[in-house]
Amino acid sequence: MTETLNQSTDAAASALDRTAGEIVADLTLEEKASLTSGADFWTTKPIDRVGLPSILLTDGPHGVRKQRAGADHLGIGDSVPATCFPPAVALGSSFDPALLERVGVALGEESQAEGVGVLLGPGINIKRSPLCGRNFEYLSEDPIVSGVLGSALVRGLQSQGVGASLKHFAANNQEADRMRVSADIDARPLREIYLRGFQRVVEDEQPWTVMCSYNRLNGVYTSEDPWLLSRVLRDEWGFEGLVVSDWGAVNERVTGVAAGLDLEMPASGGRTDAELVAAVRSGVLDERTLDTAARRAIELVQKAVGGVQADASYDVDAHHALAREVAGASIVLLKNEGAVLPLAAEASVAVIGELARTPRYQGAGSSLINPTRLDNALDEIRALAGPAAEVAFAAGYGDDGAASDELTAEAVAAASAAETVLLFLGVPAALESEGFDRDDIELPAAQLALADAVIAANPRTVVVLSNGGVVRLSGLADRVPAIVEGWLLGQAGGGAIADVLYGVVNPSGRLAETIPLRLADSPAYLDFPGEHGHVRYGEGLFVGYRWYDARELEVSFPFGHGLSYTSFEYSDASVTTDASGLAVRVTVTNTGDRAGAEVVQVYTSLQGSAVVRAPRELKGFAKVTLAAGESREVVVHVRREDLAYWDIRVDRWVVEGGDYTVAVGASSRDIRSSVTVAVEGDSSAAPLTMNSTIGEVIEHPIAGEFVRQALAAGDSAESALLADPSMFKMMASFPIGRVASFPGSPFGRDQVEQLLAAANAGPVTP
Repeated sequence: MTETLNQSTDAAASALDRTAGEIVADLTLEEKASLTSGADFWTTKPIDRVGLPSILLTDGPHGVRKQRAGADHLGIGDSVPATCFPPAVALGSSFDPALLERVGVALGEESQAEGVGVLLGPGINIKRSPLCGRNFEYLSEDPIVSGVLGSALVRGLQSQGVGASLKHFAANNQEADRMRVSADIDARPLREIYLRGFQRVVEDEQPWTVMCSYNRLNGVYTSEDPWLLSRVLRDEWGFEGLVVSDWGAVNERVTGVAAGLDLEMPASGGRTDAELVAAVRSGVLDERTLDTAARRAIELVQKAVGGVQADASYDVDAHHALAREVAGASIVLLKNEGAVLPLAAEASVAVIGELARTPRYQGAGSSLINPTRLDNALDEIRALAGPAAEVAFAAGYGDDGAASDELTAEAVAAASAAETVLLFLGVPAALESEGFDRDDIELPAAQLALADAVIAANPRTVVVLSNGGVVRLSGLADRVPAIVEGWLLGQAGGGAIADVLYGVVNPSGRLAETIPLRLADSPAYLDFPGEHGHVRYGEGLFVGYRWYDARELEVSFPFGHGLSYTSFEYSDASVTTDASGLAVRVTVTNTGDRAGAEVVQVYTSLQGSAVVRAPRELKGFAKVTLAAGESREVVVHVRREDLAYWDIRVDRWVVEGGDYTVAVGASSRDIRSSVTVAVEGDSSAAPLTMNSTIGEVIEHPIAGEFVRQALAAGDSAESALLADPSMFKMMASFPIGRVASFPGSPFGRDQVEQLLAAANAGPVTP
């Protein structure tokens, strides 16, 4: 173990002997303030007087990026060796929570070995736009996928006595102006899309920390937003841990602590600590609020110290093997016409593209891992090819992405002489990083020109992609028989690609984000990245596949899509309901000649809903591995709360009653079976007011009957209101308080007020 968690055995024991509240009671005002900011860039402050050590927080999320002693303030590119697991862009495509939990366990083991108390991750922000420069760190465009897989990572990591830091809370969906921009989001999309995944992880796994984001949310910095950090996170979701700032995200420290921010990182040199002391002494900040933040900081230290595993270590080879397994499960086979893949061991192959020899395996920025080793696809392909197989190589383009006539000629010659071409294309790191967004979703022009020449020389070309965000394939997909989406696959990705190409691994990855035909089709196209410090989320609920399905837009490859070297059939779908939600059962049969894994996806829809909804929404999924010819019943549980929408009238989750269509399929656009099931709704009547319309009052279970009777008992004009549909449709939008003022109204204003009061106090309550 490093000295960080072992500064003093006696001190650590002392810190564990007492409750955090007891320790706070012994602290001076200055000491309490000091606990709520860092000692330096990566550690918390110790207080030797009361036996409280410091702990180390360090970057993740797909590896342990522990800065070496004496490195620059960021330590990027100068960190201790650690396993670089596949980044989230790949992990999301695995659709495999059990596998991701194993990754979390491995990250915990490496954190323990390096004396890390909190690993900063996972990141579960929604992929709102394909242009977001940090999409490689996020799991999906869908909140259920993000929540389920994020929970698995947290569960695995914290099982090893190391804290997770769920990030970036919230609505950090772009890098442009990320330190200041206000994400302006209406209540329903905010709750249903951007907060839903966070809510699931918090409620299911209680991460030790939640990291607030840099940006503002509806005009308020998230680091000083009491609605976000206290009302939602703590009061509604029951979060028990510590809120830490993203590094440099604090705008006004006193305001932040009052809002629920517990720990500012990194250190401020004591300046903001002094601001807290002054605020308490002047009465601006209640000392009990500072006590709470200090207590949470102590509790975090106690968890980290209590979880320390003496002489912790990890098996470097085993973790590399796990990284290869995970990468193989995350690769998505987008297209495979004519069963070009898998390759036969004796096949004559030309590998073209510098990315095959010099892999791009992770994103740039704070998550940059110094890998324990690094595979490349070219070497691994040659290792799997038979001894008599010819595996030629041509770079096609340089490390900088530039091409030349000479490089192109070499590639064409190699392609012409081979049976099959493996063409490696991708997005250079210089175009995709934390800190800035992409300008487009195009592959580099030099690579596309190379592809034109290679395909002309040999149409039997398999494209293998390396990219942190989706790229446009509409100009390429119909010209090649096979496309392998390789994402960024971590240090063992080269071996995983070779495994899939040669059929050692049967691909089972599925798209966790849609690949559009063109950028202009994407949901946020007209509202990204905003202007003058604001970005309007004008697409509302319609993010990702919800948008493409609602607008009936063609896409290159839909959400959830992915092929296998075998085939699967679905049968006997059924749904049962209980208080917890839905149990969706379907029999899946492997109808091919080799073992493989299928991702069963469950989508729901509700025709005639009272609110706007997407045509279908993912509500659950399960990955099942089947031997050739094997059949198995797969059960996917859909939580009742995941059927709910956010009712802006009553400011809470509501399950709307009705006949739901439950669709089971292999993607959002490959539905194999549908079942209709009746779901009992929640009591959701909104409070009635004088501005409630006649239509709303008539629909109310208590007030409605009175109004109908009053109208039916009136003169012919009122009776005609109910009898004539067109007249009723016109009058239904009138506020009842105004109708009560009309001459000859069947009910007076006093009557209406009494009726509304009785209805709002009746048995139907929000």
